[in-house]
Amino acid sequence: MTKGWPSGLKGAAIAAALMISATAQAQESAPAAVAAAATEHAVAQSDALAGYTRTAPTPGIGQPVPAGIALQEQFTPIGQEAKFMVEWVLNPIIAVISLFVLGLLAWVIVRYRASAVETPSTTTHNFTIEVVWTLLPAIILLGIAFPSFRLLANQYSPPKADITVKVTGYQWYWGYEYPDYGGISFDSVPLSKEEAAKANEPYLLDVDNRLVVPAGKTVKVLVTAADVLHSFALPSFWVKMDAVPGRINETWFKVEKPGVYYGQCSELCGTKHGFMPIAIEVLSEEDFKRWVRMKQAADGIEPTGPGIAVEQVALTPSQVAGAVRAAVAPAAAPQITTEAPAAAPAAPAA
Repeated sequence: MTKGWPSGLKGAAIAAALMISATAQAQESAPAAVAAAATEHAVAQSDALAGYTRTAPTPGIGQPVPAGIALQEQFTPIGQEAKFMVEWVLNPIIAVISLFVLGLLAWVIVRYRASAVETPSTTTHNFTIEVVWTLLPAIILLGIAFPSFRLLANQYSPPKADITVKVTGYQWYWGYEYPDYGGISFDSVPLSKEEAAKANEPYLLDVDNRLVVPAGKTVKVLVTAADVLHSFALPSFWVKMDAVPGRINETWFKVEKPGVYYGQCSELCGTKHGFMPIAIEVLSEEDFKRWVRMKQAADGIEPTGPGIAVEQVALTPSQVAGAVRAAVAPAAAPQITTEAPAAAPAAPAA
């Protein structure tokens, strides 16, 4: 009986060691389970972002209209401010000055015609008139200049950018790159007449691959060229920036309304200058994420970028606790027996 106790204690010690080892393994597997839960959550999120659909253009919005002579409707803060200045400051001043000059010219022609004046005037100067025609134009110019200074300051002092896009002009197409999203890049060429008709999109305005940006976000645009001078121009955004080989110019825009907006190269760049349209597709934030994930998958780029990367997926406390419980539950501790083993049978009598 006494010989069996040491082996019983030895068994208990082995069982305790196994229990400690199982607990340690469970603790080690918990972070892995959390990571697996994060990955599963990210995959589900990725599936939800799939399914981008190309936006159809709206006639008359973000594009020229037949017989149009006015400025296009503006969809950026800078464009709206500039349009207000043109329509409510510059145009009224120009109209008033033009009518005044034409009226004065007509009055002089009638009043001082040869048949109405017997004795020619000998007046050489008039101090009052000279002061008026000097000060009045100066006041008008200052009235135009100060709003212009504010507009220029706002245009060339952009807020902090949410995303950056690099635009490169080529003869005769545009190239786009997204540094924030793993370097997504593609070329943009105009649709043929047949392709435009089939897609019900405007010929000489739409392209095969549009520049896609999210609505309500500040977009910084870095503009350059690979061969000759080009110009990146979007009339409905009030954006026009020269693309110069060997130099990077910067502009920006922020559009709140989703849709498709069109522009064109505005610098004579060769025989096909008229075949360099620009098409910008503004999407909601979720639709933009779908487009980014689609392009990254097509280019073999790991999910990256603001709101796209897996590591940015946040788990709730309940998800973390569930992952830990799932990892620990299978590791059951071995049963420990504290009873002494049965005594060895007595040796047979000699």
